[in-house]
Amino acid sequence: MDNREYFWLTRKKEPKTKPRTKPLPKAKQNYLEAEETLFQELEENLIGYRRKFKFESTKNWRFDFYIVRLNLLIEIAGSSWAVGRGGKKIANAFSKYDLAEDMGYRLEHFHPDSILSGYVINWIKSELARLEDGPIQTIPPD
Repeated sequence: MDNREYFWLTRKKEPKTKPRTKPLPKAKQNYLEAEETLFQELEENLIGYRRKFKFESTKNWRFDFYIVRLNLLIEIAGSSWAVGRGGKKIANAFSKYDLAEDMGYRLEHFHPDSILSGYVINWIKSELARLEDGPIQTIPPD
C-alpha cells in the first residue's frame, strides 16, 4: 500500500520509521586519551579518587573525576557529560555546577592538553601538599 492509498483509507499520514531520539554524544579522541592519562597518573601517585562521579542520586549528572581528600570535582573538556551546545543543555550544566558548589564541592575544568602535558597532576600534588602543611596563618599565635 502506498502513502496516498493509506491516507485515503485512514485519513492519517503513514508513521515515520526514523527514530525521534538522537544517540548519546560520543567523546572526542583527545578527551579519551586525557581521561586515561589522568586515571593512570592518579593510580601511580596513590591519590584517592572516584571515576564518573555522580554527586546527586536523583540526577543523571556526572563529573569525570572526584578527588576525595580535596573534595574536588574535575571535568575534562570534550566529555559527553560536559556542556554541549544549545540553551537547555547550558542551563542544565550551570545548575549542575551551582548545585555542586552549594553542596560544598570545589569544581575545576581542564582542557585535555593540560592533562596530557602533566600540569594537572602536578597541580593536584601541590594542592595535596598544601593541605598536609596545614592552614596558612596570617596572624602569629601569642
